[in-house]
Amino acid sequence: MKLFDLTGKVAIVTGGNGGIGLGIAQGLAEAGAGAVVLGRNTAKSESAARQFTESTGAKTLVVTADVSREEDAARAAAKTLEHFGRIDILFNNAGINIRKQPEDFPLEDWEHVLKINLTGPFLLSKAVYPAMKQAGGGKIINIGSMTSILGAPFAAAYAATKGGIVQLTKSLALAWAADNIQVNAILPGWFDTELTEKARQQVPGLHERVLARIAVGRWAKPADMAGTAIWLAGKGSDYITGIAIPVDGGYTAML
Repeated sequence: MKLFDLTGKVAIVTGGNGGIGLGIAQGLAEAGAGAVVLGRNTAKSESAARQFTESTGAKTLVVTADVSREEDAARAAAKTLEHFGRIDILFNNAGINIRKQPEDFPLEDWEHVLKINLTGPFLLSKAVYPAMKQAGGGKIINIGSMTSILGAPFAAAYAATKGGIVQLTKSLALAWAADNIQVNAILPGWFDTELTEKARQQVPGLHERVLARIAVGRWAKPADMAGTAIWLAGKGSDYITGIAIPVDGGYTAML
């Protein structure tokens, strides 16, 4: 269906070389979009880009950048425009977590998490805005978390940034609605990724507690994100902006 066809569109996916970002970028490529894989690990990004090209024939571009640096965000937008001539979609997916109790959390770590998880999406959104406005519209999708809704004693900084993502999403949606730029958020549940593998190692009993609350009875795989990502990136969501959608297997519906 044309509502879910991304042929000819160009999507930047930060952190698109692994985990949820990889699932998003793969899904967008399968829907016909050109994929810009933005990450700090060039070799990992190049491997992901080859995977997309070989499996879907998608055109790809690798941009090595730190999302927390304004000059890197501007360079990423410029390289995408130089290579593809357009920017239609931005997925602000890159994120980190440092798991410590609040009383043991150094200010340096707090600021590092905020820069990557919250300042980064702001900078990338700001960087792509001129191209989207000139083109007559675009899609920005920010990746939040269950901690956008629920607290976590071992992840105060992470939860603060993911709560902030929801409010940033609403604010950008209102600011840019007149430019036909829809801004929405996805709140992933518990996905089986490198990030959550570390969490399961560091937090005893986490796997069992999470699994007991997931209504569908399993942890998510990165590919489970693709459908929602394609919908929010395509014409099917043109009248939807400023919302945050849990993709969590029923986790937040459980009492």
